[in-house]
Amino acid sequence: MSGAYGGAWGNSVGTILVLFILLVIILSAWV
Repeated sequence: MSGAYGGAWGNSVGTILVLFILLVIILSAWV
């Protein structure tokens, strides 16, 4: 996933995506 962007930019985007997905899962689990 992060390899598609490449470099530190790809890593930061991947981290943000993972955090966002985890947040969505937690919120959907609460509801």
